Amino acid sequence: MASSDDTTGEMSDGLQVELFHPDSDREPGDTNIEKFGFDVHPIVFPISLVIIAAFVAATILLGEQASEVYGAVFSFINGTFGWFYILAVNLFIITIVYFAVSKYGNIRIGGVEAEKEFDDFSWMAMLFSAGMGIGLMFFSVAEPMWHFGSSASEFMVVPPAFGAEGGTPAAASAAMAQTFFHWGFHPWAIYGLVGLGLAFFSFNRGLPLTFRSIFWPLLGDRIYGWPGHVIDLVTVFATLFGLSTSLGLGVAQVNTGLSYVGGDILGLVSIPTGTIPQVVLIAGITAIATLSVAAGLDGGVKRLSTLNLYLMFGMLAFLLVVGPTIYIFGTFASGLGAYLNNFLQLSFFTGTVGGGASLGGYTVQGWMGSWTIFYWGWWIAWSPFVGMFIARISKGRTVREFVLGVLFLPALFSFLWLSTFGGSALWVELVGGGGVASAVANQGQTVAMFAMLAQFPLGAVSGLLATLLVITFFVTSSDSGSLVIDHLTSGGKHDVPKAQRIFWAVTEGAVAATLLIGGGLSALQTASITTGLPFGVILCLMCYTVYLGLDNEYEILASEQFAERIEDMTAADDVDVGTTGGDVVTDVKRSDPESSD
Repeated sequence: MASSDDTTGEMSDGLQVELFHPDSDREPGDTNIEKFGFDVHPIVFPISLVIIAAFVAATILLGEQASEVYGAVFSFINGTFGWFYILAVNLFIITIVYFAVSKYGNIRIGGVEAEKEFDDFSWMAMLFSAGMGIGLMFFSVAEPMWHFGSSASEFMVVPPAFGAEGGTPAAASAAMAQTFFHWGFHPWAIYGLVGLGLAFFSFNRGLPLTFRSIFWPLLGDRIYGWPGHVIDLVTVFATLFGLSTSLGLGVAQVNTGLSYVGGDILGLVSIPTGTIPQVVLIAGITAIATLSVAAGLDGGVKRLSTLNLYLMFGMLAFLLVVGPTIYIFGTFASGLGAYLNNFLQLSFFTGTVGGGASLGGYTVQGWMGSWTIFYWGWWIAWSPFVGMFIARISKGRTVREFVLGVLFLPALFSFLWLSTFGGSALWVELVGGGGVASAVANQGQTVAMFAMLAQFPLGAVSGLLATLLVITFFVTSSDSGSLVIDHLTSGGKHDVPKAQRIFWAVTEGAVAATLLIGGGLSALQTASITTGLPFGVILCLMCYTVYLGLDNEYEILASEQFAERIEDMTAADDVDVGTTGGDVVTDVKRSDPESSD
Protein backbone atom coordinates (compact mmCIF):
# COMPACT_ATOMS: atom_id res chain seq x y z
CA MET A 1 0.00 0.00 0.00
CA ALA A 2 2.80 2.37 0.92
CA SER A 3 4.66 1.75 -2.29
CA SER A 4 1.52 2.29 -4.32
CA ASP A 5 1.02 5.64 -2.64
CA ASP A 6 4.62 6.57 -3.37
CA THR A 7 4.19 5.77 -7.06
CA THR A 8 1.04 7.85 -7.26
CA GLY A 9 2.88 10.72 -5.63
CA GLU A 10 5.73 10.53 -8.15
CA MET A 11 3.34 10.62 -11.10
CA SER A 12 1.31 13.46 -9.59
CA ASP A 13 4.33 15.53 -8.61
CA GLY A 14 4.99 16.29 -12.25
CA LEU A 15 1.53 16.50 -13.77
CA GLN A 16 -0.66 17.67 -10.89
CA VAL A 17 1.79 20.21 -9.50
CA GLU A 18 2.77 21.72 -12.84
CA LEU A 19 -0.72 22.14 -14.30
CA PHE A 20 -3.11 22.32 -11.35
CA HIS A 21 -1.35 23.68 -8.26
CA PRO A 22 -1.38 27.47 -7.77
CA ASP A 23 1.81 29.44 -8.19
CA SER A 24 2.70 30.06 -4.55
CA ASP A 25 5.76 29.40 -2.43
CA ARG A 26 3.85 29.35 0.86
CA GLU A 27 3.82 26.22 3.03
CA PRO A 28 1.39 25.19 5.79
CA GLY A 29 2.47 26.74 9.09
CA ASP A 30 5.48 28.55 7.58
CA THR A 31 4.97 31.56 9.90
CA ASN A 32 4.15 29.55 13.03
CA ILE A 33 5.54 30.27 16.48
CA GLU A 34 7.10 27.28 18.25
CA LYS A 35 7.32 27.83 22.00
CA PHE A 36 6.43 26.03 25.22
CA GLY A 37 5.76 22.78 23.38
CA PHE A 38 3.23 24.42 21.03
CA ASP A 39 3.39 25.03 17.27
CA VAL A 40 0.76 27.69 16.56
CA HIS A 41 -0.31 30.27 14.01
CA PRO A 42 0.76 33.72 15.27
CA ILE A 43 -2.67 35.30 14.60
CA VAL A 44 -5.39 32.65 14.69
CA PHE A 45 -4.29 30.88 17.89
CA PRO A 46 -3.90 33.86 20.26
CA ILE A 47 -7.04 35.65 19.05
CA SER A 48 -9.05 32.42 19.40
CA LEU A 49 -7.69 31.97 22.90
CA VAL A 50 -8.50 35.54 23.99
CA ILE A 51 -12.08 35.45 22.69
CA ILE A 52 -12.75 32.00 24.20
CA ALA A 53 -11.36 33.15 27.56
CA ALA A 54 -13.50 36.31 27.40
CA PHE A 55 -16.60 34.23 26.68
CA VAL A 56 -15.94 31.88 29.62
CA ALA A 57 -15.24 34.80 31.96
CA ALA A 58 -18.33 36.75 30.88
CA THR A 59 -20.59 33.72 31.34
CA ILE A 60 -19.27 33.08 34.84
CA LEU A 61 -19.48 36.78 35.84
CA LEU A 62 -23.04 37.14 34.54
CA GLY A 63 -24.14 34.26 36.73
CA GLU A 64 -27.91 33.76 36.60
CA GLN A 65 -28.25 36.58 34.07
CA ALA A 66 -26.30 34.50 31.54
CA SER A 67 -29.37 32.36 30.90
CA GLU A 68 -31.44 35.46 30.12
CA VAL A 69 -28.77 36.78 27.77
CA TYR A 70 -28.55 33.47 25.92
CA GLY A 71 -32.35 33.36 25.65
CA ALA A 72 -32.49 36.89 24.22
CA VAL A 73 -29.75 36.15 21.66
CA PHE A 74 -31.49 32.92 20.66
CA SER A 75 -34.85 34.67 20.14
CA PHE A 76 -33.24 37.48 18.14
CA ILE A 77 -31.38 35.18 15.74
CA ASN A 78 -34.36 32.87 15.34
CA GLY A 79 -36.77 35.73 14.62
CA THR A 80 -34.41 37.73 12.41
CA PHE A 81 -32.30 35.16 10.56
CA GLY A 82 -34.37 31.97 10.59
CA TRP A 83 -35.25 32.52 6.94
CA PHE A 84 -31.52 32.70 6.10
CA TYR A 85 -30.84 29.29 7.63
CA ILE A 86 -33.73 27.75 5.68
CA LEU A 87 -32.65 29.17 2.32
CA ALA A 88 -28.93 28.59 2.92
CA VAL A 89 -29.26 24.88 3.71
CA ASN A 90 -31.46 24.39 0.63
CA LEU A 91 -28.80 26.20 -1.42
CA PHE A 92 -26.20 23.74 -0.12
CA ILE A 93 -28.20 20.67 -1.12
CA ILE A 94 -28.96 22.09 -4.59
CA THR A 95 -25.30 23.01 -5.10
CA ILE A 96 -23.82 19.66 -4.15
CA VAL A 97 -26.37 17.72 -6.20
CA TYR A 98 -25.52 19.96 -9.19
CA PHE A 99 -21.82 19.17 -8.77
CA ALA A 100 -22.63 15.45 -8.85
CA VAL A 101 -24.93 15.37 -11.90
CA SER A 102 -23.03 17.94 -14.01
CA LYS A 103 -19.81 17.50 -15.97
CA TYR A 104 -17.89 18.21 -12.78
CA GLY A 105 -19.06 14.89 -11.36
CA ASN A 106 -16.28 13.10 -13.27
CA ILE A 107 -13.45 15.12 -11.70
CA ARG A 108 -11.34 12.97 -9.41
CA ILE A 109 -10.38 14.18 -5.94
CA GLY A 110 -6.57 14.23 -5.86
CA GLY A 111 -6.15 14.45 -9.64
CA VAL A 112 -6.46 12.05 -12.54
CA GLU A 113 -3.73 9.77 -11.17
CA ALA A 114 -5.01 9.60 -7.61
CA GLU A 115 -5.85 6.17 -6.23
CA LYS A 116 -8.37 5.41 -3.52
CA GLU A 117 -6.74 5.24 -0.11
CA PHE A 118 -9.56 3.07 1.26
CA ASP A 119 -11.56 0.33 -0.42
CA ASP A 120 -15.28 0.91 -0.94
CA PHE A 121 -16.39 -1.14 2.07
CA SER A 122 -14.00 0.62 4.49
CA TRP A 123 -14.98 4.02 3.11
CA MET A 124 -18.69 3.29 3.54
CA ALA A 125 -18.10 1.96 7.06
CA MET A 126 -16.30 5.17 8.02
CA LEU A 127 -19.13 7.24 6.55
CA PHE A 128 -21.58 5.24 8.68
CA SER A 129 -19.49 5.93 11.78
CA ALA A 130 -19.37 9.63 10.89
CA GLY A 131 -23.17 9.57 10.69
CA MET A 132 -23.48 8.36 14.25
CA GLY A 133 -22.64 10.43 17.29
CA ILE A 134 -23.83 11.90 20.53
CA GLY A 135 -26.63 13.83 18.87
CA LEU A 136 -28.27 10.79 17.33
CA MET A 137 -28.05 8.94 20.63
CA PHE A 138 -29.70 11.88 22.35
CA PHE A 139 -32.49 12.60 19.86
CA SER A 140 -33.28 9.20 18.28
CA VAL A 141 -36.01 8.59 20.87
CA ALA A 142 -36.48 12.07 22.34
CA GLU A 143 -37.37 13.81 19.07
CA PRO A 144 -40.03 11.36 17.78
CA MET A 145 -41.59 11.36 21.25
CA TRP A 146 -41.61 15.16 21.39
CA HIS A 147 -43.22 15.42 17.94
CA PHE A 148 -45.68 12.61 18.71
CA GLY A 149 -47.44 14.91 21.16
CA SER A 150 -48.60 14.34 24.71
CA SER A 151 -51.21 15.90 26.97
CA ALA A 152 -48.62 15.66 29.77
CA SER A 153 -46.63 18.57 28.32
CA GLU A 154 -47.78 21.60 26.37
CA PHE A 155 -44.45 21.61 24.54
CA MET A 156 -44.80 18.06 23.15
CA VAL A 157 -46.76 18.88 20.00
CA VAL A 158 -47.08 17.63 16.43
CA PRO A 159 -44.85 19.71 14.07
CA PRO A 160 -46.63 22.71 12.51
CA ALA A 161 -46.12 21.48 8.93
CA PHE A 162 -48.54 18.62 9.71
CA GLY A 163 -52.14 18.83 10.82
CA ALA A 164 -52.31 15.58 12.80
CA GLU A 165 -53.81 15.20 16.25
CA GLY A 166 -51.26 14.40 18.95
CA GLY A 167 -50.93 10.83 20.22
CA THR A 168 -52.44 9.25 17.10
CA PRO A 169 -50.98 7.02 14.34
CA ALA A 170 -51.01 10.08 12.06
CA ALA A 171 -48.97 11.95 14.65
CA ALA A 172 -46.49 9.06 14.75
CA SER A 173 -46.03 9.27 10.98
CA ALA A 174 -45.56 13.03 11.18
CA ALA A 175 -43.06 12.63 14.04
CA MET A 176 -40.89 10.23 12.05
CA ALA A 177 -41.07 12.35 8.88
CA GLN A 178 -39.97 15.47 10.78
CA THR A 179 -37.17 13.57 12.54
CA PHE A 180 -35.99 12.09 9.22
CA PHE A 181 -35.96 15.62 7.79
CA HIS A 182 -33.72 16.94 10.56
CA TRP A 183 -31.30 14.00 10.28
CA GLY A 184 -31.55 13.26 6.54
CA PHE A 185 -30.22 14.71 3.31
CA HIS A 186 -29.95 18.37 4.37
CA PRO A 187 -27.33 17.93 7.12
CA TRP A 188 -25.32 15.60 4.93
CA ALA A 189 -25.44 18.13 2.10
CA ILE A 190 -23.75 20.58 4.49
CA TYR A 191 -21.11 18.03 5.46
CA GLY A 192 -20.63 17.01 1.83
CA LEU A 193 -20.12 20.57 0.64
CA VAL A 194 -17.54 21.26 3.34
CA GLY A 195 -15.80 17.92 2.79
CA LEU A 196 -15.68 18.40 -0.97
CA GLY A 197 -14.25 21.91 -0.68
CA LEU A 198 -11.56 20.85 1.79
CA ALA A 199 -10.63 17.72 -0.18
CA PHE A 200 -10.50 19.45 -3.56
CA PHE A 201 -8.35 22.41 -2.58
CA SER A 202 -6.05 20.26 -0.44
CA PHE A 203 -5.59 17.24 -2.73
CA ASN A 204 -6.10 18.85 -6.15
CA ARG A 205 -4.45 22.19 -5.43
CA GLY A 206 -1.90 21.27 -2.76
CA LEU A 207 -3.12 23.98 -0.36
CA PRO A 208 -3.22 23.67 3.45
CA LEU A 209 -6.09 21.61 4.87
CA THR A 210 -7.88 24.64 6.35
CA PHE A 211 -10.96 26.60 5.35
CA ARG A 212 -9.03 29.57 4.09
CA SER A 213 -7.73 27.39 1.24
CA ILE A 214 -11.24 26.96 -0.19
CA PHE A 215 -11.28 30.69 -0.97
CA TRP A 216 -8.14 30.65 -3.11
CA PRO A 217 -10.14 31.34 -6.33
CA LEU A 218 -11.35 34.65 -4.82
CA LEU A 219 -8.45 35.68 -2.60
CA GLY A 220 -5.33 34.09 -4.06
CA ASP A 221 -2.32 34.63 -1.78
CA ARG A 222 -4.49 36.80 0.46
CA ILE A 223 -5.73 33.59 2.10
CA TYR A 224 -2.49 33.83 4.08
CA GLY A 225 -3.41 37.36 5.23
CA TRP A 226 -6.23 38.81 7.31
CA PRO A 227 -9.08 37.59 5.06
CA GLY A 228 -7.83 34.04 5.60
CA HIS A 229 -7.31 34.64 9.32
CA VAL A 230 -10.92 35.79 9.71
CA ILE A 231 -12.22 32.72 7.86
CA ASP A 232 -10.22 30.34 10.06
CA LEU A 233 -11.22 32.23 13.23
CA VAL A 234 -14.92 31.91 12.42
CA THR A 235 -14.33 28.23 11.66
CA VAL A 236 -12.58 27.70 15.00
CA PHE A 237 -15.50 29.20 16.91
CA ALA A 238 -18.09 27.29 14.88
CA THR A 239 -16.25 24.01 15.46
CA LEU A 240 -15.64 24.66 19.16
CA PHE A 241 -19.22 25.65 19.98
CA GLY A 242 -20.78 23.03 17.71
CA LEU A 243 -18.66 20.40 19.43
CA SER A 244 -19.42 21.83 22.87
CA THR A 245 -23.14 21.56 22.10
CA SER A 246 -22.74 17.87 21.36
CA LEU A 247 -20.61 17.31 24.46
CA GLY A 248 -23.09 19.18 26.64
CA LEU A 249 -26.02 17.13 25.33
CA GLY A 250 -23.99 13.95 25.75
CA VAL A 251 -23.02 14.53 29.36
CA ALA A 252 -26.61 15.44 30.25
CA GLN A 253 -27.70 12.10 28.80
CA VAL A 254 -24.93 10.22 30.66
CA ASN A 255 -26.03 11.85 33.91
CA THR A 256 -29.66 10.86 33.34
CA GLY A 257 -28.71 7.37 32.17
CA LEU A 258 -26.70 6.60 35.28
CA SER A 259 -29.47 8.01 37.50
CA TYR A 260 -32.31 6.25 35.68
CA VAL A 261 -30.65 2.85 35.41
CA GLY A 262 -29.09 2.92 38.88
CA GLY A 263 -32.18 4.29 40.63
CA ASP A 264 -35.40 3.80 38.65
CA ILE A 265 -34.59 0.42 37.05
CA LEU A 266 -32.21 -1.33 39.47
CA GLY A 267 -33.09 0.57 42.63
CA LEU A 268 -29.45 0.40 43.75
CA VAL A 269 -28.29 4.00 44.10
CA SER A 270 -29.76 7.45 43.70
CA ILE A 271 -27.44 9.49 41.50
CA PRO A 272 -28.21 13.23 41.49
CA THR A 273 -28.89 15.01 38.21
CA GLY A 274 -28.30 18.63 37.38
CA THR A 275 -25.63 21.11 36.43
CA ILE A 276 -23.08 20.29 39.16
CA PRO A 277 -23.06 16.50 38.53
CA GLN A 278 -22.84 17.17 34.80
CA VAL A 279 -19.86 19.48 35.21
CA VAL A 280 -18.17 16.80 37.32
CA LEU A 281 -18.90 14.24 34.59
CA ILE A 282 -17.45 16.59 31.95
CA ALA A 283 -14.27 16.86 34.00
CA GLY A 284 -14.01 13.08 34.36
CA ILE A 285 -14.76 12.25 30.73
CA THR A 286 -12.50 15.06 29.48
CA ALA A 287 -9.72 13.49 31.57
CA ILE A 288 -10.34 10.21 29.74
CA ALA A 289 -10.27 12.10 26.42
CA THR A 290 -6.94 13.61 27.45
CA LEU A 291 -5.53 10.12 28.03
CA SER A 292 -6.85 9.12 24.59
CA VAL A 293 -5.05 12.08 23.02
CA ALA A 294 -1.86 11.18 24.88
CA ALA A 295 -2.13 7.60 23.57
CA GLY A 296 -2.11 8.87 19.97
CA LEU A 297 -4.37 8.12 17.02
CA ASP A 298 -3.59 4.40 16.85
CA GLY A 299 -3.55 3.74 20.57
CA GLY A 300 -6.42 6.00 21.62
CA VAL A 301 -9.11 7.26 19.29
CA LYS A 302 -8.76 4.39 16.80
CA ARG A 303 -9.49 1.75 19.45
CA LEU A 304 -12.35 3.76 20.92
CA SER A 305 -13.82 4.32 17.45
CA THR A 306 -13.74 0.57 16.87
CA LEU A 307 -15.46 0.06 20.22
CA ASN A 308 -18.08 2.62 19.18
CA LEU A 309 -18.88 0.64 16.06
CA TYR A 310 -19.21 -2.65 17.95
CA LEU A 311 -21.45 -1.08 20.61
CA MET A 312 -23.51 0.76 18.01
CA PHE A 313 -24.23 -2.26 15.84
CA GLY A 314 -24.70 -4.44 18.93
CA MET A 315 -27.39 -2.12 20.28
CA LEU A 316 -29.06 -1.85 16.89
CA ALA A 317 -29.14 -5.63 16.42
CA PHE A 318 -30.33 -6.16 20.01
CA LEU A 319 -33.33 -3.88 19.67
CA LEU A 320 -34.19 -5.24 16.23
CA VAL A 321 -34.39 -8.71 17.80
CA VAL A 322 -36.10 -8.03 21.14
CA GLY A 323 -38.14 -5.06 19.94
CA PRO A 324 -41.14 -4.92 17.59
CA THR A 325 -39.17 -6.00 14.53
CA ILE A 326 -41.97 -5.86 11.95
CA TYR A 327 -43.19 -2.54 13.36
CA ILE A 328 -39.65 -1.11 13.12
CA PHE A 329 -39.30 -1.97 9.44
CA GLY A 330 -42.81 -0.68 8.81
CA THR A 331 -41.87 2.57 10.54
CA PHE A 332 -38.76 2.82 8.36
CA ALA A 333 -40.81 2.45 5.16
CA SER A 334 -43.71 4.70 6.16
CA GLY A 335 -41.45 7.32 7.73
CA LEU A 336 -39.29 7.45 4.61
CA GLY A 337 -42.39 7.76 2.44
CA ALA A 338 -43.85 10.59 4.56
CA TYR A 339 -40.46 12.35 4.55
CA LEU A 340 -40.07 12.19 0.77
CA ASN A 341 -43.72 13.09 0.18
CA ASN A 342 -43.38 16.26 2.28
CA PHE A 343 -39.77 16.98 1.33
CA LEU A 344 -40.28 20.35 -0.39
CA GLN A 345 -42.81 21.60 2.14
CA LEU A 346 -40.52 20.74 5.05
CA SER A 347 -37.46 22.14 3.27
CA PHE A 348 -38.91 25.62 2.79
CA PHE A 349 -41.23 25.91 5.80
CA THR A 350 -40.15 28.96 7.86
CA GLY A 351 -43.13 29.47 10.14
CA THR A 352 -43.14 33.17 9.25
CA VAL A 353 -46.73 33.24 7.97
CA GLY A 354 -48.82 32.82 11.08
CA GLY A 355 -45.62 32.52 13.10
CA GLY A 356 -47.22 34.10 16.15
CA ALA A 357 -49.99 31.52 16.30
CA SER A 358 -50.07 29.30 19.37
CA LEU A 359 -48.69 25.77 19.07
CA GLY A 360 -49.01 24.21 22.48
CA GLY A 361 -46.47 25.99 24.67
CA TYR A 362 -44.76 27.49 21.62
CA THR A 363 -45.58 29.93 18.91
CA VAL A 364 -45.05 28.42 15.45
CA GLN A 365 -41.90 30.49 14.99
CA GLY A 366 -40.72 29.57 18.47
CA TRP A 367 -41.11 25.88 17.59
CA MET A 368 -39.01 26.41 14.44
CA GLY A 369 -36.26 28.04 16.50
CA SER A 370 -36.20 25.22 19.02
CA TRP A 371 -36.01 22.54 16.35
CA THR A 372 -35.28 23.19 12.65
CA ILE A 373 -33.33 26.45 13.04
CA PHE A 374 -31.37 24.98 15.95
CA TYR A 375 -30.55 21.88 13.91
CA TRP A 376 -29.42 23.83 10.85
CA GLY A 377 -27.21 26.06 13.01
CA TRP A 378 -25.83 23.01 14.81
CA TRP A 379 -25.09 21.12 11.59
CA ILE A 380 -23.37 24.18 10.09
CA ALA A 381 -21.27 24.62 13.23
CA TRP A 382 -20.53 20.86 13.32
CA SER A 383 -19.62 20.71 9.60
CA PRO A 384 -15.89 21.55 9.90
CA PHE A 385 -15.47 18.54 12.18
CA VAL A 386 -17.35 16.03 10.01
CA GLY A 387 -16.31 17.65 6.72
CA MET A 388 -12.60 17.46 7.48
CA PHE A 389 -12.94 13.80 8.46
CA ILE A 390 -14.77 13.03 5.21
CA ALA A 391 -12.20 14.98 3.20
CA ARG A 392 -9.28 13.04 4.66
CA ILE A 393 -10.74 9.63 3.72
CA SER A 394 -12.06 10.46 0.23
CA LYS A 395 -8.96 10.95 -1.94
CA GLY A 396 -9.17 9.10 -5.26
CA ARG A 397 -12.97 9.23 -5.61
CA THR A 398 -14.80 11.16 -8.28
CA VAL A 399 -16.99 14.09 -7.25
CA ARG A 400 -20.08 12.10 -8.28
CA GLU A 401 -19.04 9.07 -6.25
CA PHE A 402 -18.21 11.31 -3.28
CA VAL A 403 -21.55 13.13 -3.32
CA LEU A 404 -23.68 10.02 -3.79
CA GLY A 405 -21.84 8.26 -0.98
CA VAL A 406 -21.85 11.16 1.48
CA LEU A 407 -25.38 12.33 0.75
CA PHE A 408 -27.22 9.01 0.80
CA LEU A 409 -25.36 6.27 2.73
CA PRO A 410 -25.10 7.96 6.15
CA ALA A 411 -28.61 9.39 5.83
CA LEU A 412 -30.08 5.95 5.13
CA PHE A 413 -28.23 4.51 8.10
CA SER A 414 -29.55 7.33 10.29
CA PHE A 415 -33.07 6.53 9.06
CA LEU A 416 -32.62 2.90 10.10
CA TRP A 417 -31.32 3.90 13.54
CA LEU A 418 -34.14 6.41 14.06
CA SER A 419 -36.74 3.87 12.94
CA THR A 420 -35.35 1.24 15.31
CA PHE A 421 -35.15 3.38 18.43
CA GLY A 422 -37.78 6.02 17.72
CA GLY A 423 -40.10 3.44 16.15
CA SER A 424 -39.82 1.18 19.19
CA ALA A 425 -40.80 4.11 21.43
CA LEU A 426 -43.80 4.88 19.23
CA TRP A 427 -44.80 1.20 19.37
CA VAL A 428 -44.74 1.35 23.18
CA GLU A 429 -47.10 4.34 23.07
CA LEU A 430 -49.48 3.11 20.37
CA VAL A 431 -49.49 -0.67 20.92
CA GLY A 432 -47.77 -1.37 24.23
CA GLY A 433 -48.49 -0.06 27.67
CA GLY A 434 -47.09 3.45 27.16
CA GLY A 435 -44.82 5.25 29.58
CA VAL A 436 -42.11 6.71 27.36
CA ALA A 437 -43.95 9.93 26.47
CA SER A 438 -44.92 10.58 30.09
CA ALA A 439 -41.32 10.01 31.23
CA VAL A 440 -40.07 12.51 28.65
CA ALA A 441 -42.76 15.02 29.67
CA ASN A 442 -41.93 14.74 33.35
CA GLN A 443 -38.16 14.18 33.33
CA GLY A 444 -36.99 15.78 30.09
CA GLN A 445 -35.54 14.64 26.78
CA THR A 446 -32.40 13.11 28.31
CA VAL A 447 -34.44 10.22 29.80
CA ALA A 448 -36.09 9.20 26.51
CA MET A 449 -33.60 6.52 25.43
CA PHE A 450 -33.55 4.83 28.84
CA ALA A 451 -37.31 4.96 29.37
CA MET A 452 -37.75 3.22 26.00
CA LEU A 453 -35.10 0.55 26.67
CA ALA A 454 -36.71 -0.20 30.05
CA GLN A 455 -39.81 -1.44 28.21
CA PHE A 456 -37.89 -4.35 26.67
CA PRO A 457 -35.87 -7.30 28.06
CA LEU A 458 -32.51 -6.53 29.69
CA GLY A 459 -33.42 -2.86 29.98
CA ALA A 460 -30.80 -2.20 32.66
CA VAL A 461 -28.02 -3.82 30.63
CA SER A 462 -28.96 -2.04 27.40
CA GLY A 463 -29.30 1.24 29.33
CA LEU A 464 -25.78 0.90 30.71
CA LEU A 465 -24.49 0.04 27.22
CA ALA A 466 -26.21 3.15 25.84
CA THR A 467 -24.55 5.23 28.55
CA LEU A 468 -21.16 3.69 27.75
CA LEU A 469 -21.68 4.41 24.06
CA VAL A 470 -22.42 8.08 24.75
CA ILE A 471 -19.25 8.28 26.88
CA THR A 472 -17.08 6.75 24.15
CA PHE A 473 -18.63 9.08 21.58
CA PHE A 474 -17.82 11.98 23.91
CA VAL A 475 -14.18 10.90 24.10
CA THR A 476 -13.71 10.27 20.37
CA SER A 477 -15.54 13.51 19.46
CA SER A 478 -13.35 15.50 21.84
CA ASP A 479 -10.18 13.82 20.56
CA SER A 480 -11.05 14.23 16.88
CA GLY A 481 -12.43 17.73 17.43
CA SER A 482 -9.18 18.84 19.05
CA LEU A 483 -7.36 17.54 15.97
CA VAL A 484 -9.56 19.67 13.67
CA ILE A 485 -9.06 22.82 15.78
CA ASP A 486 -5.34 22.05 15.86
CA HIS A 487 -5.25 22.12 12.06
CA LEU A 488 -6.99 25.48 12.02
CA THR A 489 -4.85 27.12 14.72
CA SER A 490 -1.54 25.78 13.40
CA GLY A 491 -1.84 27.13 9.86
CA GLY A 492 -2.95 23.81 8.39
CA LYS A 493 -0.06 21.68 9.64
CA HIS A 494 -0.83 17.97 9.97
CA ASP A 495 1.73 17.11 12.65
CA VAL A 496 1.29 19.22 15.77
CA PRO A 497 2.65 18.65 19.28
CA LYS A 498 0.61 16.29 21.45
CA ALA A 499 0.41 18.89 24.21
CA GLN A 500 -1.43 21.17 21.82
CA ARG A 501 -4.18 18.62 21.20
CA ILE A 502 -4.46 17.97 24.93
CA PHE A 503 -4.88 21.72 25.43
CA TRP A 504 -7.79 21.88 22.99
CA ALA A 505 -9.43 18.75 24.44
CA VAL A 506 -9.45 20.42 27.87
CA THR A 507 -10.69 23.69 26.35
CA GLU A 508 -13.61 21.94 24.67
CA GLY A 509 -14.65 20.39 27.97
CA ALA A 510 -14.34 23.77 29.73
CA VAL A 511 -16.54 25.52 27.15
CA ALA A 512 -19.18 22.76 27.34
CA ALA A 513 -19.22 23.06 31.15
CA THR A 514 -19.49 26.85 30.89
CA LEU A 515 -22.48 26.60 28.57
CA LEU A 516 -24.23 24.20 30.93
CA ILE A 517 -23.59 26.49 33.89
CA GLY A 518 -24.74 29.52 31.89
CA GLY A 519 -28.10 28.20 30.79
CA GLY A 520 -28.27 24.47 30.08
CA LEU A 521 -29.92 23.31 26.86
CA SER A 522 -30.94 26.87 25.91
CA ALA A 523 -27.31 27.99 26.10
CA LEU A 524 -26.18 25.01 24.02
CA GLN A 525 -28.77 25.81 21.33
CA THR A 526 -27.83 29.49 21.36
CA ALA A 527 -24.13 28.68 20.96
CA SER A 528 -24.84 26.60 17.87
CA ILE A 529 -27.10 29.00 15.99
CA THR A 530 -24.97 32.03 16.96
CA THR A 531 -21.68 30.63 15.68
CA GLY A 532 -23.45 28.88 12.83
CA LEU A 533 -24.77 32.18 11.45
CA PRO A 534 -21.49 33.78 10.27
CA PHE A 535 -20.16 30.40 9.24
CA GLY A 536 -23.33 29.89 7.18
CA VAL A 537 -22.41 33.02 5.22
CA ILE A 538 -18.95 31.55 4.63
CA LEU A 539 -20.53 28.32 3.35
CA CYS A 540 -22.71 30.29 0.91
CA LEU A 541 -19.56 31.87 -0.52
CA MET A 542 -17.97 28.43 -0.51
CA CYS A 543 -20.59 27.21 -3.00
CA TYR A 544 -19.18 29.72 -5.47
CA THR A 545 -15.49 29.13 -4.76
CA VAL A 546 -15.85 25.34 -5.06
CA TYR A 547 -17.65 25.89 -8.36
CA LEU A 548 -14.78 28.10 -9.57
CA GLY A 549 -12.25 25.48 -8.53
CA LEU A 550 -14.07 22.62 -10.26
CA ASP A 551 -14.65 24.69 -13.39
CA ASN A 552 -10.97 25.60 -13.57
CA GLU A 553 -10.03 21.93 -13.10
CA TYR A 554 -12.34 20.89 -15.93
CA GLU A 555 -10.91 23.58 -18.24
CA ILE A 556 -7.39 22.30 -17.62
CA LEU A 557 -8.49 18.69 -18.19
CA ALA A 558 -9.97 19.75 -21.55
CA SER A 559 -6.96 21.88 -22.57
CA GLU A 560 -4.47 21.11 -25.34
CA GLN A 561 -1.56 21.39 -22.90
CA PHE A 562 -3.00 18.67 -20.71
CA ALA A 563 -3.72 16.49 -23.76
CA GLU A 564 -0.09 16.82 -24.85
CA ARG A 565 1.14 15.76 -21.42
CA ILE A 566 -1.11 12.71 -21.53
CA GLU A 567 0.29 11.81 -24.96
CA ASP A 568 3.82 12.08 -23.59
CA MET A 569 2.91 9.84 -20.64
CA THR A 570 1.30 7.17 -22.84
CA ALA A 571 4.33 7.19 -25.13
CA ALA A 572 6.79 6.80 -22.24
CA ASP A 573 4.82 4.46 -19.99
CA ASP A 574 2.22 1.73 -20.28
CA VAL A 575 -0.79 3.58 -18.84
CA ASP A 576 -4.54 3.27 -19.13
CA VAL A 577 -6.36 6.53 -19.84
CA GLY A 578 -10.02 6.96 -18.95
CA THR A 579 -12.06 9.67 -20.64
CA THR A 580 -15.49 11.20 -20.33
CA GLY A 581 -17.52 13.69 -22.30
CA GLY A 582 -15.84 12.62 -25.51
CA ASP A 583 -12.16 13.28 -24.94
CA VAL A 584 -11.78 14.80 -21.45
CA VAL A 585 -9.32 12.69 -19.45
CA THR A 586 -10.45 11.97 -15.89
CA ASP A 587 -8.50 8.84 -14.99
CA VAL A 588 -4.88 7.80 -15.62
CA LYS A 589 -3.47 4.55 -14.22
CA ARG A 590 -0.49 2.37 -14.93
CA SER A 591 -1.65 -0.79 -16.67
CA ASP A 592 1.36 -2.77 -15.41
CA PRO A 593 0.62 -3.72 -11.78
CA GLU A 594 4.30 -4.49 -11.09
CA SER A 595 5.19 -0.82 -11.63
CA SER A 596 3.31 0.05 -8.41
CA ASP A 597 5.29 -2.39 -6.30
